[in-house]
Amino acid sequence: MNIDNYTWRDELREAISDLTPGTALCVLFLVAVIVIGALAPVIAPYGEGEILTNNSFEPPSTMMWLGSDYLGRDVLSRLIYGVRITLFLALVITFLSFLAGVSLGFLAAAFGGWVDNWISRLNDAMLSFPALMLALIVINSLGSSLVVLVFTVAFIDMTRVFRVARALAVNVMVMDYVEAAVVRGEGKAWIVWHEVLPNVLTPLAAEFGIRFTYAILFVSALSFLGLGVQPPQSDLGVMVKENLQAILYGEYTTLYPAIGIALIAISMNVFVDWLLQRSSAELPDEI
Repeated sequence: MNIDNYTWRDELREAISDLTPGTALCVLFLVAVIVIGALAPVIAPYGEGEILTNNSFEPPSTMMWLGSDYLGRDVLSRLIYGVRITLFLALVITFLSFLAGVSLGFLAAAFGGWVDNWISRLNDAMLSFPALMLALIVINSLGSSLVVLVFTVAFIDMTRVFRVARALAVNVMVMDYVEAAVVRGEGKAWIVWHEVLPNVLTPLAAEFGIRFTYAILFVSALSFLGLGVQPPQSDLGVMVKENLQAILYGEYTTLYPAIGIALIAISMNVFVDWLLQRSSAELPDEI
């Protein structure tokens, strides 16, 4: 294939052809979940907080395919809206954590010296706090609003992203082509944008998937503890908490959101593993 005519469409077709059956199934599941979350108001049979019956934990029926929850609301509709909120929060949190973590990591790697030492030591200090305990302290102090939830989890997650971004950038900064750019008189910003970033995009993309999964699990855990999304809104963690009593009645209402969390996490991890394996397989050809 002529490299000059090689476009992103060709790269996409090549990537799709490299998908294993298991990875393709996971990708299709993730795409379906995203579409369902985006079209929740259209797809959901009923409103998020609409009470349809006076009976708690009714079994599945033609009216409510997954039965009712503890207040008589449709579990399927709540699940669809819960997926939407969970994915939205996880995406915003991951984007903010990467924006801050990658920027600080590249800054530390590019300037080195006391800049690197100060940022790295502050980051290590934040990493010394248990993540869940720090989140509980901050949210209890500032209130359990969505804004506080997003920025708290993003700040905690930023410390992990910083370490990965800095390690990747430090490895690139010692390469010959970076030294050549320095000799040509290129500035730090130009080097970071044109030399460092293009060479670490694949591992950063894989890390984005990992942090996205972590954000889903962390937000769900906080919601289960009552410090995440607040009723009448629901995410998957809230649904698990609200319907725990269903187990006493032999119903599976509380298992549906738990299974949803597990499937999303597994699918994302499988996709990230495939992405890393594909980038590793291409490495010798680039060298």
